[in-house]
Amino acid sequence: MQAAIDVGSNTVRLLISSGAQGQCTTDLYLRRVTRLSGGLTDTAGLTVASMQRTLEALKYFQSTLEERQVKNYRAVATEALRRAMNRQQFLDLVSAEAGLNLEIISGEEEAQLTTAGVLSVISPLPQAAIIIDIGGGSTELICVIDGRTVCQKSYPLGVVRLCEESASAAARQELIAKAFDDFYCLLKAQQLLSYSFQLIGTAGTVTTLAAIHLELEVYAVDKINNHSISANWLKDLKIKLESLSIAEREALQGMEAGRGDLIIPGIEILLCLSQKFSQNDLKISDSGLLEGILLNL
Repeated sequence: MQAAIDVGSNTVRLLISSGAQGQCTTDLYLRRVTRLSGGLTDTAGLTVASMQRTLEALKYFQSTLEERQVKNYRAVATEALRRAMNRQQFLDLVSAEAGLNLEIISGEEEAQLTTAGVLSVISPLPQAAIIIDIGGGSTELICVIDGRTVCQKSYPLGVVRLCEESASAAARQELIAKAFDDFYCLLKAQQLLSYSFQLIGTAGTVTTLAAIHLELEVYAVDKINNHSISANWLKDLKIKLESLSIAEREALQGMEAGRGDLIIPGIEILLCLSQKFSQNDLKISDSGLLEGILLNL
């Protein structure tokens, strides 16, 4: 058996698989919303409280690996630790107290692994796609043509970061639009705009939206993968959510606890991309970085 651990800016996840090479089956999947990047600043770095929350989750994950006798694993961290000036302090804590070797990967490697994970479950594969990986600290956009990554870029537009650092909805949307104008220009420079792109979303914000759309009482991967939601539905949901308190949002069927204040910035990202690339439909993939790590192992 092998395992992958993803220490994200909002969520920490563990996936244990017994699949053969080239396959990714799920033996055990665990996730904890620890909001590692909550309160993160460029001058002070990660807060003590957020590091402790995340450390406790990782200690539990390590005990799970030991119980199941999983020795082959890879644990990676993304934007929160790429950005944090006290990242080494956290890495040392994880090593000393959780016994895990946690490595910080680049945005480029994160995109490559995410692409492998996403495309492993999408059927049929589109000729051209833009994969949208919305995290807590950053959003990765990946342009894929005929199964090959031709352009990718990471933007500091994670939902936690947007929620905590943007003064208003208008300020958020200005940041989002500016970033995605940049990505559009990158594709234009490579003469790729003649393609009709399928938008494919992955990670917790997008899968939570799919679960809300499906009104799932219990999260079900087989229902999430390849499910589609429309920009029109997202617009209506945004209006509804704006009229609700955070507690009321989290009471909605399908909503994951801890995302009540984060879901609207995520919707704003998706709506901006839908408008920019004139695509009404968004396809959903539950698979992403974790599955890409396992496939790479």
